[in-house]
Amino acid sequence: MQNFINAYSWVDLRYLLEGLWITIEVSVISIVFSYILGAILGLIRYIKVKYLSAIVGFIIDLIRNLPLLLIIFFTYFGLPNIGIRLNPIWSSILAMSIFESAMLAEIIRSGIGAVDSGQMEGARANGLTYWQAMWHIVLPQAQKKMIPTIVSQFISLIKDTSLATIIVLPDLMYHAQIIYGQNSNYILPMFLALAVMYFVVCYLLSILSHYLEKRLA
Repeated sequence: MQNFINAYSWVDLRYLLEGLWITIEVSVISIVFSYILGAILGLIRYIKVKYLSAIVGFIIDLIRNLPLLLIIFFTYFGLPNIGIRLNPIWSSILAMSIFESAMLAEIIRSGIGAVDSGQMEGARANGLTYWQAMWHIVLPQAQKKMIPTIVSQFISLIKDTSLATIIVLPDLMYHAQIIYGQNSNYILPMFLALAVMYFVVCYLLSILSHYLEKRLA
């Protein structure tokens, strides 16, 4: 019990919270970038642009079948060989944005494909252009269907930030390792603190998902 009390001193808790902030910061930026890129790639896949859709599809399948850790290694250790040097934070953001955008592209493509084709036909019959119908009719309906899957993917992204500890990203996991590395008696308390903090962040995101589902229903 004394180990738990000592491990949760204000100094250690503040250090963990600093790591949690980095985790949230990296996650939010990666979510924004990956969603934008994933939406673009998903649309290209769906509308089947000659040659371009096939190339994009190959790239998406390639990225989806690579380990995220390998992509993190590439952005941090590989890019400097071609003159691009990024710090651990931006290397992590780039790697996770690339990886998650490939995942989201397939989710978005499938979500659009799940909307009844009659919706597009009806919109076009009423005088809307293809892109007007896509933006105002198809995408809003597809978005409702995609929310649970997209949020689940974002939750996975938050947890995956811990992989970037390998390139010394000063996130929640890395800060916990620093603390219990100084005192092995703090290993269990730190793991418990990590579990609680990751759970709180991910659970709040799932609550937001349920709220959005109800609002858009």
